[in-house]
Amino acid sequence: MTDGHIDLTGDQESQSIEKHTEISGDESQSELEQLKLDLEQAKDRSLRALADLENYRARVNRQFAEERKYSNIDLMRDLLPVWDNVGRALEAAEKTHNIEALIDGVKLVEHQFLDVLRKYHCVPIEALHQSFDPNLHASIAQFPNEEYPANTVIVESQVGFKLHERVVRPSQVVLSQGQN
Repeated sequence: MTDGHIDLTGDQESQSIEKHTEISGDESQSELEQLKLDLEQAKDRSLRALADLENYRARVNRQFAEERKYSNIDLMRDLLPVWDNVGRALEAAEKTHNIEALIDGVKLVEHQFLDVLRKYHCVPIEALHQSFDPNLHASIAQFPNEEYPANTVIVESQVGFKLHERVVRPSQVVLSQGQN
C-alpha cells in the first residue's frame, strides 16, 4: 500500500476484476429485469388508456346521437298546439258555414305558426319588391314590367325561410324584366 492506494498485482487484480464483473453482471441482469417489468407495465397502462379512450369516444358518440335524435322535441311541443288549432278551425268550418269566421281562425293559426317558427329563429325571407338574390330566391319566371327595374321580385309564389343565416328554403319568385 503506497500513498493510500492498494497495489493489486497478479491474481489479486484478476480476482477483483472477476468479482466486479460478477457484481456488475448481476446488477445489470437485475436492472434489465426491472426495465422489462417497467416496459410491460407501461404497455399495460397504454393499452388500458387506449381502451378507456375508445370507451369514452363511444359514450360521447352515443350521447351526441341521442341529443340529435331528440333535438327537436321542444319544437314539436310548440307545434302541437298549432296542429290542435288547425283541427278546431276545421271543426268550426264544418259546423258553421261562416266563411269570415273560418278565415279569421286560419289567420290566427297562421300567426301562431309563424310565432313558433320565429321562436326557433326560422324567419320568412323578404322577397317582394327586392332585388333578386340567387342565395335567397329561386326565379321561376320573368315578365316585362314597367313599374319595376329588371331583376326585381314582382311576385312571390312561395315564401322562403331562413334558420339563423342559413336558407332553409329559397323564396320562389317571379322577376321583372324591366321595360321592353
